[in-house]
Amino acid sequence: MLHIGLLSDTHGWWDDKYAEHFSACDEIWHAGDIGSPEVAARLSALKPLRAVYGNIDGQPLRGQYPVTDCFTAEEVTVMMTHIGGYPGRYAPEIRAALYAYRPKLFISGHSHILKVMYDKTLDCLHINPGAAGISGFQQVRTLVRFAIDGAKIQDLEVIELAKPQNNFR
Repeated sequence: MLHIGLLSDTHGWWDDKYAEHFSACDEIWHAGDIGSPEVAARLSALKPLRAVYGNIDGQPLRGQYPVTDCFTAEEVTVMMTHIGGYPGRYAPEIRAALYAYRPKLFISGHSHILKVMYDKTLDCLHINPGAAGISGFQQVRTLVRFAIDGAKIQDLEVIELAKPQNNFR
């Protein structure tokens, strides 16, 4: 069984609660807009980090991580990208690859909106973990934890982190 800590849209923001909430995880996955190599380094110091770069990430992160990552975790095929949309409204730039690869788990970020949806057409679970950083309009910062056991995705938990007051970033 593989325990995953999932986050997105940190925008260079570090919160010690990432370490606290992901301490029991085997891996951390970041769905883009990491924001700084320092945040990536701190996450990878906690657990093995799998990440994709997002639209705000500069050349150092783009050189280190792909725009889209397709891989297998346990027996689950996974596709992760930053700008992906969601079932019924996939982003045009990912749609063809998504339908060709047909993952069982599709992860994206970008919208800052936590969303977990099942796509019957692709027979695929879609997860957008929302935004873990303080930049953006979200009222609550979120993280997601889940487990993959063979071909099963299970034990999904949403973790809410309060958004700082008077944030004008």
